[in-house]
Order: sequence, then structure tokens, then C-alpha cells
Amino acid sequence: MSKRKIFYFVVCMAVVVSGVYADVKLPSVIGDNMVLQQGKPLPIWGWADPGEQVTVQFAKQKKSGVADSDGHWRVDLKAVKAGGPHTMTISGKNTVTLDNILVGEVWVCSGQSNMQWSVAASDNSKQEIAQANYPGIRLFTAERTVADTPQCNVKGSWVECSPATVGDFSAVGYFFGRNLHKDLGVPIGLINSSWGGTFAEAWTSDSTLRADPDYSAILQRGTDLIETFKKDFEKYEKDYAAWKEQLKQTVTKGVPLSEMPAPPKNPYRNPNRPSVLYNGMIAPLIPFAVQGAIWYQGESNATRAYQYRKLFSDMIRDWRKNWGSEDFSFLFVQLANFDQAGPANCWAELREAQNMALSLPKTGMAVTIDIGNPKDIHPRNKQEVGRRLALAAEGVTYGCDVVYSGPMYKSMVSEAGKIRVSFDHLDGGLICGDAGELKGFTIAGTDKQFVPAQAKIDGDTVVVWADGVANPVAVRYGWADNPDYCNLYNKAGLPASPFRTDDWPGVTVDAR
Repeated sequence: MSKRKIFYFVVCMAVVVSGVYADVKLPSVIGDNMVLQQGKPLPIWGWADPGEQVTVQFAKQKKSGVADSDGHWRVDLKAVKAGGPHTMTISGKNTVTLDNILVGEVWVCSGQSNMQWSVAASDNSKQEIAQANYPGIRLFTAERTVADTPQCNVKGSWVECSPATVGDFSAVGYFFGRNLHKDLGVPIGLINSSWGGTFAEAWTSDSTLRADPDYSAILQRGTDLIETFKKDFEKYEKDYAAWKEQLKQTVTKGVPLSEMPAPPKNPYRNPNRPSVLYNGMIAPLIPFAVQGAIWYQGESNATRAYQYRKLFSDMIRDWRKNWGSEDFSFLFVQLANFDQAGPANCWAELREAQNMALSLPKTGMAVTIDIGNPKDIHPRNKQEVGRRLALAAEGVTYGCDVVYSGPMYKSMVSEAGKIRVSFDHLDGGLICGDAGELKGFTIAGTDKQFVPAQAKIDGDTVVVWADGVANPVAVRYGWADNPDYCNLYNKAGLPASPFRTDDWPGVTVDAR
């Protein structure tokens, strides 16, 4: 950047900063029509003149705080029961009044394109939009923003859910929230903070990535992007200067003019640099009180699935730490079936990595191996995805008496040329989803060569075998990017998660 550009940037920032705190101001996530989280302390914060006293009045509470030397203030209200509408008044040198506030359950909806995917682009969209009259559901969409450092605000505003507002909102988020609203009978607030085609590391804070040498390659890629850009930009400036001289020669002497050089792509706008989406789209939401997050992502990290085993869990811990909430629920969607073009089985390995995150407390997973589209990375049936996530919330977060998971692999034993597989989350027993033969199983001996297998339900177990494998040692189910068919369910109609009984190295084991 030239000295002149730097000077103008500094001047502009000085002009902006000089007038920021003349009045009490609030982050966009605190505003009219918002939903506040029931049953938890409610941080309310913003900016004012340093030393200014700010008073918040809400639901028969009145609390004051003083803006610090940076102009930041915060008060913490006591927990409030579900209900509303309420009004909130925030007073300092000026007074801000927020109207139509509800108290209920608040969830962050994040991830990449399958979370960003809109109601308008989903199955049966016209009818879904026309019927979306839910004033008790409120929607907030964070503007897609990259930032090199954690930001204090992001553009967005709360709106009531209606046919006029729901079409562009996250379909998975909306259908999840609609199910909770109906089943729990309380207001629901949904904060959509998602961006298609993005890596998990972009949603993870810099401090977490730098604390672990395993992420050095991720950080180095981010550094390389900037360094390459600087070199390319220097070359571009020289080429452009030469082109301008050539232009003069063209005007005065008729010299042929070459094509004007194009500037290099600006990496500062790249949403896949480490931490830039955490900084721009998650940090501004903290410490707004929420119940948890739903997450649909992993496609972009599939070629590094072994790394995702650790990265995904670290990201969950990162959010919980920064929100200051150990009981922050984190529910996620396991990748659907898709005929992707990358290394074979990398999506299978990514699903396994997602499954491993269930070892963390207060996590739940919606399996979607049966409702994907082999030819479309964006399956349109977001209604069922949202329903399965809502079941996970009701079971994991709210302790409702519901079946919220399909069968999950538990253990195996060898029995005379066959392998017997046991499961958790039987919930009434195992069934073959189409009443035919079980499909999707493969089996291998010590040669580690998997072949299609026969399988049958035997009580609460599945017995697997293949005629050509006399001494089997491992079984896999749905172990492909796009399995031909997976039809193992429990009696609640929830599909079994793909699994393998072996731990043999996969195709992404060395990818960083």
C-alpha cells in the first residue's frame, strides 16, 4: 500500500473514531425484535463516552455500568423467564428504547453453504414461505464479513419471521427453529452467521490455532497468501506504470497499446484465511446469551479429514471458552451422500471425524446419509435436516423424552466366519428401512481388502459376512463418499451413522 493510501486510511479512521461514542450505541445483535435467552444471565453492552454512566431497564430490572477508558460498557441482567413482548430502555447522555423483545431460546446457525442455503432455494419453497407466519420466531442474519482481528460489531438486524422475511434466511436454521418453536412452545431466536465454501479454521480464533503446532501448516498458508499478494502487487504496480508510459506513446506516437495489466486478487477479502470469519462474524456476537449453535460444514475440509478430527473439536471448545459457557450446546450435521470428485473416501473419513466430536459433552449429530443428492452438494430437503437437528436439541439440550439419534456403532465380535456388530441408540430396535435386505456393508480379512457383504438383523445386533472371506476382521457400513444404499435404521426412523470397525490409515491421514 502506498504512503498516500495509508495516510488517507488513517485520516478516515480518525474521523470515524472521533464521533463513535458521542451517544450510547449498541451492537447490531442487541436491537428491536430480538430474542433474549431464557434462564441465563443476560449481558447487555455497547459504547459511550469514557466514564459515562449507562443504565439498562428491562423486565422489572434496573442496572447501571460505567464506560471504561475505551468507551465500552456492559451490564449483566438476571435471568428472565420465556415470554414477552418486552421493552428495554438504555440511558446515558441519550436514551435508546428497544421494542418488541421476546425471551426464549437463542441459537447460532453457522457453517458453509448448506447452512447458508436459503428457504427460497429448498424443497417446496413457495408453500413453506407462504406458511411462515411465526411472529414468535425472530431472525438475524450477520453480513458476510472477513477481518484480521476480532471485531466488536457486524451488520445485521432482527426481524419477525414472516413470508416477507423468511425466504432468504438459512433453511436449516429456519426448519430447526420452527420445530423447536412448535415442540417447546417458546419464542426462538436464530442468528445466521454462515458463508459458503469456507474452512473450519476460518471460524476458529487465532489464539486457538497458534496454541497448537499441529496447525502450523494452516497458519503458514494464510501467511503465504499475503506474502504472495505483496510480491504480485509490487509487480503489478511496475507493470501498470510501464503500461501508462506505453499509453502516452500510443497517444503521441501511435505505438500499439498492450492489454492493461490486471491487479492480483486481494487475499484480504478471502474468507478462507485462518480466523477471519471468527473475527468478523462470531466475535461480534459474543457475549450475547445463547443456548448453543447448530453447524453444517465439513465439505471444504474433507480432503484433510484426519486433521478435522482435532480441528473441529478444538473449534467447539474455542467457541465455548470465548462465550464463557461450558454448557453451550453444539449440534451438527454429518455430511450427506455426494458423488464428489476428490480422493475416494475422503468424505467418509470426514463423517468419521464428525462422529468423533460426539465425545465432547452437550453435542449432537444429525445423520443425513439417506437424504443427500449424489449429483448436488446442496440437497434441497432441508426440512428433514432441521427436524433431525431439533430432535438432537430436544434430547441433548432440553432433556426431552425423544429419540434423537439413529443407531451408532458400539462394538464387534467375531463368530465363526462372521462379525456381529452392536449399537447404541437402538430405541425400540433395529429395522431395515425399506423392509428388504440390509445394504451398505462391506467386510475384510487380514488382507484389508473390503468386499460387499451380506448382513442381517439379529435381535439388537447385525451379523455380517461374505462367502469369500473366511476369517473376517473388520466391517464397514456406508463407507464411501456416495454409498450406493444405506438402509439400517432404528424403529424411530432415524438412520444409522456410517462407521468402520477398523482404524487402518485412510487417504487423508497425512494431509495438513
